[in-house]
Formats: sequence, C-alpha cells, structure tokens
Amino acid sequence: MLPVYLQYEMDRQNLVTFLSPYKSRPWMINSGAAAPSGGSKGLKGIIAGGITGGIEICITYPTEYVKTQLQLDEKGANKKYNGIADCVKKTVATNGFFGLYRGLSVLLYGSIPKSAARFGAFEFMKTHVSDSKGQLTAGGKLFCGLGAGVCEAVLAVTPMETIKVKFINDLRSPNPKFKGFAHGVGQIIKADGISGIYKGLTPTILKQGSNQAIRFFVVESLRDLYKGDDINKPVPKLVVGVFGAIAGAASVFGNTPLDVVKTRMQGLEAAKYKNTADCAMQILKNEGLPAFYKGTVPRLGRVCLDVAITFMIYDSFMDLFNKVWKD
Repeated sequence: MLPVYLQYEMDRQNLVTFLSPYKSRPWMINSGAAAPSGGSKGLKGIIAGGITGGIEICITYPTEYVKTQLQLDEKGANKKYNGIADCVKKTVATNGFFGLYRGLSVLLYGSIPKSAARFGAFEFMKTHVSDSKGQLTAGGKLFCGLGAGVCEAVLAVTPMETIKVKFINDLRSPNPKFKGFAHGVGQIIKADGISGIYKGLTPTILKQGSNQAIRFFVVESLRDLYKGDDINKPVPKLVVGVFGAIAGAASVFGNTPLDVVKTRMQGLEAAKYKNTADCAMQILKNEGLPAFYKGTVPRLGRVCLDVAITFMIYDSFMDLFNKVWKD
C-alpha cells in the first residue's frame, strides 16, 4: 500500500488530467496554445479585402469599360467599334474623358463587398483546410479559391455586374434613360423586379468560381515555390504583383467564354435568350467561335493589372493587420 502523501499526489494528478481543457483538444496539448481562429483570419480578410477592392477599381475601371463595350458589340449593321483604340476614341469624343468612367459608381459600390467576400471566404476556408503548418495542398488551393469565387458571385458580383452592364448598355442607346446610380437601379427593379439584378447568376457563379480557383491556385503555388523549404520566408510585394499578373492571365485564357456569355445575359437585350445555354448557342450560331473571345485583349490587360494590384495591396494590409491585430 502506497504512503498517504503519494496516493494523494497520484489522485490529484489523475483529477487534473481528467478535467484538463486540453484533453479533448490535441492541438493544444502539442502546441500549448489554442488552434488558430478561422473567424479572426476571416475578419481580417474581409476588412483588408474591402479596402483593396475600393482602391483597385478606381485604378483599373477604364479597361473594364472598354472590355464590356466590345463584348456587347455585335456583327453587321449594329457593330459600333473597330477595336480598343476606336472604342476609346469614340467614347472620349462623345462623352469626354470621364465617359470612360461611366458606371464607376456601380462597380465601386460593388467592388468593396465583392473583394471583402472573396478574401474573407478564402482566409476562413484556408484556416480550416490547411495543415498544421498552415500549408494548403493543390486540391486545397483549388477548393478554397472556388469557394471564394462562389461566395463573391452570390453575395456581390451578380447584382453588381448586372447593374454595371445595364448602365454601360444604356449609354450605347440613342437616348440614355438612367440619370444616376439610384435612378438607374430603381428603373431596373421597376422593369424587371428584384430578379432583374440577378440576371446571369449561373454563368457568374461559373465564371467567378473558376476565376478564383485558377488565381488563388497559381498565386499560392508560386508563393510556395518562391519560399521553398522556408515557409516563413517573406515574399516581396513586387514579386507578389508578378505572381498576381501571371494568375490573372491564366484566368483570362481559362474562362473568357464564360465572361462573354455572362455579359450578354446581363445586358439590356438579355430577354432574347432563354437561358445561359441558349445564349451560348445563339452566339456560336450567329457569330461563330471567335465571338467567345471578344474583348480578350483589353480583358487581359485589365485583369493582369487588376490581380497584380489586388494581391499587392491585400498582402500589404494583411501584413499590417497581423502586426497590430493579434489573434
């Protein structure tokens, strides 16, 4: 029989072990700390993403305007532009330099929540999918990017893009009827109902999901390649920008056909299409396969610049938040 003081010590240790809050949390036993908070990383991503979206769209909007005009342009008697330079020239001649910024307010109102939803969702999912070192597998990168794209498509991109395309489309008509953002949105809802700002939801989900799956996969993979065996090695912001530009180019060549279909489905003449598949078939039948790559060049320039700027700004804000905002 054990001495009383030894029996007491063993009973005390057993009780502490049984009641320990670490018992059912193996990551806390191994590291001595709580698991990383997905909510905290997600909130940082939402705030940093929102700020990033507002800054980025103010820089790149004219290229978005030109791309949309060329995608809306049809063959034959209705054709208005003979390329990028002609579109810019005619727009400036008719509406002045700031005509290239027509519809900016729509994108500005939408880019902030879009970028916030995208990066917030990615950071949240990354926290729950990554391994103990915070690293993602190839499948994990695609999954988190896809989820981020679907999230932004449903919460922000579809209504924002629909309104933007209708605003730009309105400018093409002989007698524009939208007098401003509030008036234009009111007219769209009055004519088509709330569903009027959710036209093209399916192609938008396909576009944004594939977009972000490609972009995050490329950026995260290039980041891992740059770091090599040192996962804590910092990546210079200019290098991040180069990675972003490469990711943007990959996404353009990967899903411009979806972007063209989405744009047609969201235009003022969308009623002539029964659905997404019908829109794609009509474009193929009436305009041929090259029509699916309309606006590729201006989109390539815009997207490469857009994604490069976005990741550089986002990384800068996340670095700042990680220094001043401890989990």
